[in-house]
Amino acid sequence: TLLWETLGKQFVEYEQVSPFLIPEDQQRRLLELLPLFLKAWEQSAGAIILPNIQLLASEVSKLLTKEIRRNINGKPAEEACLALEQLLQQKGEAGDGYLLLKSVYLLSQTDLRRTMWNIIGSGLPAALMQCLYLFFTVRPKKTSDDRETNEDDAQTQEMLVKIMLNMYKEEQGIEELLAADKLQSLIIATSSLWDQCSPSWKVPTGRVLRTISKAQTKNSIVYLQAVDCIKIAVQNLFTLADTLPACDVCEAASIVLCFVKDSYPVSSALLTEFENNDGYQLLLKILLRCEGLQQNEGDPYLDEILDMLTCLTTCGKAELKVSGNIVHPQLPHFDFERTQPSGMTVKNLQPFQVLQSVFQRSNDQYLCGRILAAIGTIWAWDRVNFFLLEWTLQPINQFTDIIHFKPHPVQVQFFRLVESIVLDLSYVPHEILKKVQYLIKENIVPFCTLTALQCLLSMTQKDLLFSDIFRDSGLLGLLLALLRKEAKILRKSAGTHLPGLKEGTEKELNVVMLKMVAALTARSVRNTVVLKDYGMVPYIKIFLDDERYRSATLSILEQLSVINYEEYMSIIVGALCSSTQWELHLKLDLLKSLLRILESPKSHSAFRTCSGFNGLLSLLSDMEGALQDPPSEQWAAVGQNCILELLFYTLQGITAALHLDPVNSNFFQRNGLFEKMAEDLGSLGCFGTEGKRQISVSLEKKRTFAEFLDAAFCTSEPFPAWLKNCIWILNFLDHMVKGTLHQESFFKERKPEMGEESRGDQEAPQAQEDHPLFNDNYDVSFYCRLEMRDCTIVHAGAVCVMVRLLPKLYKEEHAQLSQEIQCALVDHIQSLVKSEKSRQVMCGSGLLSTIITSCQDAFCSDIHPLHLPLTRVFEKLASQAVEPHVLR
Repeated sequence: TLLWETLGKQFVEYEQVSPFLIPEDQQRRLLELLPLFLKAWEQSAGAIILPNIQLLASEVSKLLTKEIRRNINGKPAEEACLALEQLLQQKGEAGDGYLLLKSVYLLSQTDLRRTMWNIIGSGLPAALMQCLYLFFTVRPKKTSDDRETNEDDAQTQEMLVKIMLNMYKEEQGIEELLAADKLQSLIIATSSLWDQCSPSWKVPTGRVLRTISKAQTKNSIVYLQAVDCIKIAVQNLFTLADTLPACDVCEAASIVLCFVKDSYPVSSALLTEFENNDGYQLLLKILLRCEGLQQNEGDPYLDEILDMLTCLTTCGKAELKVSGNIVHPQLPHFDFERTQPSGMTVKNLQPFQVLQSVFQRSNDQYLCGRILAAIGTIWAWDRVNFFLLEWTLQPINQFTDIIHFKPHPVQVQFFRLVESIVLDLSYVPHEILKKVQYLIKENIVPFCTLTALQCLLSMTQKDLLFSDIFRDSGLLGLLLALLRKEAKILRKSAGTHLPGLKEGTEKELNVVMLKMVAALTARSVRNTVVLKDYGMVPYIKIFLDDERYRSATLSILEQLSVINYEEYMSIIVGALCSSTQWELHLKLDLLKSLLRILESPKSHSAFRTCSGFNGLLSLLSDMEGALQDPPSEQWAAVGQNCILELLFYTLQGITAALHLDPVNSNFFQRNGLFEKMAEDLGSLGCFGTEGKRQISVSLEKKRTFAEFLDAAFCTSEPFPAWLKNCIWILNFLDHMVKGTLHQESFFKERKPEMGEESRGDQEAPQAQEDHPLFNDNYDVSFYCRLEMRDCTIVHAGAVCVMVRLLPKLYKEEHAQLSQEIQCALVDHIQSLVKSEKSRQVMCGSGLLSTIITSCQDAFCSDIHPLHLPLTRVFEKLASQAVEPHVLR
């Protein structure tokens, strides 16, 4: 504060005596104030506290302007440039020129506009423009003490540039600048001397000229037009475009183009001058020269040219009047008549034609990608722009013919753009889709074909309308013919590797073709009939063997079930029965598909007549010994979790087929299939063998079945592996008893990555002990609480299965634990038959016979630990007067 007060007093004295001093003394007195001004500024953290700051700014700026002119007037360019450098240079003690420059710089940073107006009114804008012209055009000589940019030079340059930026962004600054008649000279110099100018002043000159461009006024535009500035600059750039590196030409051209674009909101004069002098041809020439540049070369100037060209498409006097023929059918919510144009519609086709021509003639990945991005930007401005461009220049239509020549990333970007026509604009471009379909048919470049088909797949998944469009266009028939050919190759290979087998991109193409057929047949009975009439069903099922093809293949077959359940069931059951022991994932996928179809009650009859029950039970038979501990060599590689998962989905399928279907339930019961199920489950290896007499032990503690479930899977209690597996199976059976097993989801879905190579199901899968057993949504403790509530028996035969397994829940080495779980299971069975309704359901189920035959030792010996609970079950059932022959 003290320094500012001292400076204020001294400046007041200067004001008072100044009118009476000769110019030399005025200058000396003013310069004496500047060191104190700079010191005060430094000690006040950049704040200027001076009442008459405007007068100080005016006086200092006038003196700097005077010194600049004194050093350059009447001198050749090189001599004048050297004199300026010496004037503004900081050497030990700061010189007068440097003091003036730094003072003006600090004063120009204030927020007070009147301060800036005083600086502008001093004539400094014109003087600094002369400085900039000299610094830019005079190339430094390479001497021992040359003008290499050191730290001080860089600071001086930055101060000069920032003063100019602050002055030239003001309209008043532009008006003052025009008086120097140097603006057009500097613009023309950038277009003609770019290779001869001072390298260190290229970027600063560009910054200053871009600032001037953004602040153009009517007077500045008239001035530039009067001297043919744009015309001369374009002519010069044509010459540079043949000799300079592409990135340098981009940098020079972007400055000229800025003046053309930024002036348009004020006047169209410079744009007209640019267009009349082949400006667009110049840009086309420059952009084509950029082909082959690395992505970082020409950036940001290449991007700037492309962005300005994109903006120029909206610079026109009148809206384009075009009328196109909307080809039907269209999506229900598309209405072109209601599409109202905004202020960002395309009014100028010439700049877009440059972009279009560059894409057609260049194969450069970066350049083509930027042009596609520009087209997307124009569409985003106004949806009408797509129609204005496509009904006049047809860019996307034409690009489709050549897209297979472009780099792969460009192909991906292009088809995303095509996809956005449907997804974002809700328009069906029939002509473009025909060309895309032709591209798929020709299959010149497999990657391009794959990307094109993925594009059509996304459209098909958006709306059912495309199922009709692509059927009527012949695409469905084309895909079926291609898949028939591939299926024949797969059938011929039969597990061997033949040269004709597809790998990589071509194999991925088969995957997408199957997905496309699945999408076309989904919810379309007509397309499914087409597939069947083509005789494709025997060929489609061939793709089941390859895991990469399986998901889409199953989707197609599931759609087939809508018109013929028997054919679907025959295929799935046949595939399950013919699968080998190691084709675990194939079995799981087939079972999951089967479960989806069995959700429809209409499918249950077909499942029964196609030997579905026998087929699923054969899966259990094939798993003999799979859960023994320790596991056999052949099953060890599979992993017990995968075995349990297969077991779960097999029992789920049986439960789903029995659900609310008396005919199937009667069939299963009458043919002794519950007994077969019990036999197959008992041979898995986790249950004990019959015939061993149990040793009666006293039980220290007695847990319920629900507590066993909780202890086995929700605590760290070390249960043996065989017991955990037995509890799992009993848990499945318990859900089956209640008719809810097919609604449960114990296991997480397996989602193989699309990019992974299919591992043949012929090989044994790797052990998957780390496979998560529980689905994240399955809460065992919650189930345990529900288990205690009364429930109704739905499938009485499943209770018989549990009783048949009861004596096999015994291992001598775990005698006490075995009898504890046996007692818990009997108590649980007793709770199941507690209600009168449940006991009625059990009538005729054969449970009494099962108890006597399966648990004869326990039932007939009053010292057996299971005698009492089994007797209670027997008595409850007997009270219903069921099975009189058994009672006798």
